[in-house]
Amino acid sequence: MKLPLLLSEIRACRLCEKHLPYGPRPVVQAGAGARLLIVGQAPGRRVHETGIPWNDPSGERLRDWLGVPREQFYDESRIAIVPTAFCYPGKGKSGDLPPRAECAPAWHASLLEAMPEVRLTLLIGRHAQEYYLRENGRATLTETVAAFADYLPAYFPLPHPSPRNQAWWKANPWFERDVLPALRRHVASALL
Repeated sequence: MKLPLLLSEIRACRLCEKHLPYGPRPVVQAGAGARLLIVGQAPGRRVHETGIPWNDPSGERLRDWLGVPREQFYDESRIAIVPTAFCYPGKGKSGDLPPRAECAPAWHASLLEAMPEVRLTLLIGRHAQEYYLRENGRATLTETVAAFADYLPAYFPLPHPSPRNQAWWKANPWFERDVLPALRRHVASALL
C-alpha cells in the first residue's frame, strides 16, 4: 500500500474509539524516504489538542537530546514519528494511561514496509521497547537504556523525556554523560 493512502487510513482509524475518553485523533508523521524513526508511547493531551507530535515539554527535551532543530524534527521526508498508539489514551492516577494495545499490531508493520529508508529507530519508553525488542529487552527500562549499544545499529532505546522523569535522570547520571553523545552521533549519521 502506498504511504499516503496508509496515512489516510491511520488518521481515519476508529479501532479503539470506545476506550478513548477524548475521542480518536491519530497523530503520526511519516515519509517514504524517512531515515530516522521515532517510536514513542502515545500522544499526550497537548499533542491530542494540536495534532502535532511531541509538541510539548517532552518534545523540547527530545529535540535537545537528538541535537535536532524543530524544523528538521518535523520534516517528514527525514524523520518519521510513529507512536505505539496514535491516540491520547486519557489520564491515569500517576500520569497518562498506557498506550492502547490494538494500535501497533494493526498499523506498524505496514508503516515500516512503506518506509524502506529508515536507518535508525529510537524506542522511547518502556512500551515502545517492549513492542519492538520483545524478549531481547532487559528486565528494566534502565537496564535496556544502559545496554543501548547492544541494540545498534537498528534500535536505540531511550527513557521518556517527560519532565516527570527528573528523578530518573538524577539517579542515572551516566545517561547524559555516556548515552546522549552516542545518541547524537547515531542520529546525525542516520540523517546524512
